[in-house]
Amino acid sequence: MAESGQKAKLTDLALFGGKPAFSEPLHVGRPNVGDWDSFLRRVRDIWDRRWFTNNGLYVREFEEKLAGVLGVKHCIPVCNGTVAMELAIRALGLCGEVIVPSFTFITTAHALQWQEITPVFCDIDRSSHNLDPKRVEQMITPRTTGIIGVHIWGRPCEVDALSDIARRRGLKLLYDAAHAFGATCGGRMIGNFGEAEVFSFHATKFFNTFEGGAVATNNDELAAKIRLMKNFGFQGYDNVIYIGTNGKMTEIAAAMGLTGLETLDEFIAVNRKNYFAYKQGLSGIPGLKQISYSERERCNFQYIVLEVDEAAAGIGRDQLLALLHAENVLARRYFFPGCHRMEPYRSLFPHAGLLLPETERLARCILSLPNGSSVGGVDVEAICSLIRFAIEHGGEIRRELSTRDAHQPSQKQSIHG
Repeated sequence: MAESGQKAKLTDLALFGGKPAFSEPLHVGRPNVGDWDSFLRRVRDIWDRRWFTNNGLYVREFEEKLAGVLGVKHCIPVCNGTVAMELAIRALGLCGEVIVPSFTFITTAHALQWQEITPVFCDIDRSSHNLDPKRVEQMITPRTTGIIGVHIWGRPCEVDALSDIARRRGLKLLYDAAHAFGATCGGRMIGNFGEAEVFSFHATKFFNTFEGGAVATNNDELAAKIRLMKNFGFQGYDNVIYIGTNGKMTEIAAAMGLTGLETLDEFIAVNRKNYFAYKQGLSGIPGLKQISYSERERCNFQYIVLEVDEAAAGIGRDQLLALLHAENVLARRYFFPGCHRMEPYRSLFPHAGLLLPETERLARCILSLPNGSSVGGVDVEAICSLIRFAIEHGGEIRRELSTRDAHQPSQKQSIHG
């Protein structure tokens, strides 16, 4: 809870010795939880049944309800989103090169590299932050077998354009929908596009199963293959017919998921309320642009994302981040510095950035703010007040930080995204 968001002078800022605006850290992506009693009833039943994994009652129920929510034929729960992505890639038979954005969580690239498939980093559209279809077409080579689009911030990719490219060029199309559970594109639920879509139910997602993920598809053959692969390739008792791994979701994770589905609309309503509160509180501040969500589509409103224009704001993104962290507002840089600047990719493709100008620009200016059921209206108001104060006094803050760093170089603060 906010204690003292109002700052009257520079020395009121925690960065310069003042009292932090929040007594406890306020996180981006603190887990939402459903009704404790509902969850506990399921846990007790799991305990009494002594069936903790291996496609138990709650996993089967969760799978059925997920498919119903998404309106897909198959939605296969697995242990986490990374394994879900790896299974989908393997089941689709991807090999050689696959086109992906660099502006994404590292898993999207690692899931390919782990299977000795080369991720080819493609630039993004300036306004949507998603893959730019025109750039995708330019990155295709004879070794390209697929495209992985990422619905960044839960805002859908240009699915029609990507589908057209995949069809014309004979490529598989897969989507990383880790941000997009509960969202729609053209009125259809995300989960129904491409050959398959992969979800993450990690604790930091607005809907979580502690740790978990799922693969959604309307392809019967692909679904059957993924079901085999997630359970070591077993078809029935003592009958392995395909290569596989252990990707099974546990009963306790499914119980958390079922409990969360009961309050899914409440989670989204809180996110939506906070989104509009931020929009109002940050309105008119020079150098800040808050990403918007379409009111024509269903959205989960999880991510409160700002683009910080240093020249117009008078303060850099990283300086603003340092200021907020000192106030116990643990804002985040997404997705900094871009997959192409992380290992092993920066060594494998040292000049990739030359083809990724929008990715490079965005990675330098994006700031994500706290949201979710642990964030209330008073908190949002205090955060907005801090940001407004910081930008109104941007020049002074920059000079003070420069002076401090010049005198205490060993104390220079390092902020990690």
